[in-house]
Amino acid sequence: MKLPEVTLLSLLPEDREQFILDNQWAFKYGAQQEFGMRDERCEEGEEVISRKTIEDSIDGENAETYRIVLDGQKVGGVVLRIDKEAAQGELELLFVSPEVHSKGIGQAAWKAVEALHPEIRVWETITPYFEKRNIHFYVNRCGFHIVEFWNKHQHGPAVPEEEEGNWSMDDEMFVFRKEITNAGDWQ
Repeated sequence: MKLPEVTLLSLLPEDREQFILDNQWAFKYGAQQEFGMRDERCEEGEEVISRKTIEDSIDGENAETYRIVLDGQKVGGVVLRIDKEAAQGELELLFVSPEVHSKGIGQAAWKAVEALHPEIRVWETITPYFEKRNIHFYVNRCGFHIVEFWNKHQHGPAVPEEEEGNWSMDDEMFVFRKEITNAGDWQ
């Protein structure tokens, strides 16, 4: 499949609120597809990804936030955390509007991210265990490898000690890594 031509445009302050809402809708859509409309993650206005999580990503140290644009339309977004000194990058958030899923937009956006940062040799990201579309996307479309599975027995470093007892299946995540060994190393 030929990938569409997408552009990454830096997030403008006046688009911040819509970026957050679009991101929440994309995550909610994924959960609804997996668990249905009655799932507790999606009821009564609660979001699968909180405003605070998105804002913390956008406002984080060394963060870069972009809109994914296709044919002049905003069709998604991406938040990166870049450490140029260590040549490492973290994909904090990537979403594509559900209305345009399965058109190669996410893969084209990831290719644009790698082109934007050819100095980055190692990329990492995480995704919930239930997001089969994301797992397929990262492994089969973008060349990432699963390197860790966070669960109640083995979890990420960001979990405060007082929260360890509250861990549930809903918190299970896969950690992905992609190592770039050659310039232009794209699958």
